Amino acid sequence: MLTPGLSLYIHIPWCVRKCPYCDFNSHARGAELPETDYVAALMADLEQDLPLVWGRPVHSIFFGGGTPSLFSARAIGDILDGVGARLNLAPGLEVTLECNPGTAEHDRFEGYRAAGVNRLSFGIQSFDDGCLERLGRIHNASEAEAAVRMAKAAGFDDFNLDLMFALPGQTLDMALRDIERALAQEPTHLSHYQLTLEPNTVFAAKPPAGIPDEDGAWDIQDACHQRLSDAGFASYEVSAWARPGHQCRHNLNYWRFGDYLGIGAGAHGKVTLPAEERILRRWKHKHPARYLETAATSERIGGDEDISPAQRPFEYMLNVLRLVDGVPASDFEARTGLPLDQLQGPLEEARNRGWLVADSRRIQPTELGRRFTNDVISLFLAAD
Repeated sequence: MLTPGLSLYIHIPWCVRKCPYCDFNSHARGAELPETDYVAALMADLEQDLPLVWGRPVHSIFFGGGTPSLFSARAIGDILDGVGARLNLAPGLEVTLECNPGTAEHDRFEGYRAAGVNRLSFGIQSFDDGCLERLGRIHNASEAEAAVRMAKAAGFDDFNLDLMFALPGQTLDMALRDIERALAQEPTHLSHYQLTLEPNTVFAAKPPAGIPDEDGAWDIQDACHQRLSDAGFASYEVSAWARPGHQCRHNLNYWRFGDYLGIGAGAHGKVTLPAEERILRRWKHKHPARYLETAATSERIGGDEDISPAQRPFEYMLNVLRLVDGVPASDFEARTGLPLDQLQGPLEEARNRGWLVADSRRIQPTELGRRFTNDVISLFLAAD
């Protein structure tokens, strides 16, 4: 078992309003955000994780939420300063901040840039005002375009746009118009994923009318992906597209079964301990109030559990089978500490069904396999 790359995820749990499709750990903000207390809590949280990763370089940092752009540039700068004082940050560090176009301010973008953020990810979802309203978003299409212009004016030339498809009332033509308006913003990266009705969301309890059926969703996906390919974007993960040289390093680390620290309310982490032949999952208290209260004491902020050898094949495949290029077959043993022979049965079955390439040196999904990712992954549940 080898030590993989290491990233840091920082969760900011507050948002202006909870979207009806969202199942993330996010909470509508109150009158005032507890920025100072939360920054202190994040540092206390990080210090509890430090003994697991002493000396290891961190290659990427990602602020997710919630809506991290609700935090001031000063607070983001304080967080990054505190992280830099505690961790070994690699040269060329990628630092991404998720932004809601409805909370965009020009001065903040300049402040984020000065604080050390070098990549932005905008939760656009659609450029159709009707779709945005049905999704419960707080911005409209004009505000989305204005936010991107402000970010570019502040010096951000590396940014992602999140788009959703198969939305309530969305037709194929509407979805293609979303792609065209997204391309007009000149992003370096585009995430394009299907709306799903996740458990414990408003949409799951009360599904909206007009969601395209399975065939309609596939037609939208196929046409939009062809347009992205024609525009010079390459798919490197089932829902991620990038211009050459602009893949998201932070997310690639997840999908390659890399290690990551997760700090903040509800954050999760994964740490490999080769000397002990262990892989550890760590979690933090979900509710911001409890998280802040615990962080102000000497108590443990969350908990952890081992990923047992029986669980590792499925955990590994759950990630790497999302990658268009897959991984070398030898990577399985390096990342899990288990012999590849343990997967021979499900690997052979997946190849026979045309879901994986017929090359024993790689674990790589075919185009058909990418269409049925969940079915491919399910084969490896039996490898437990």
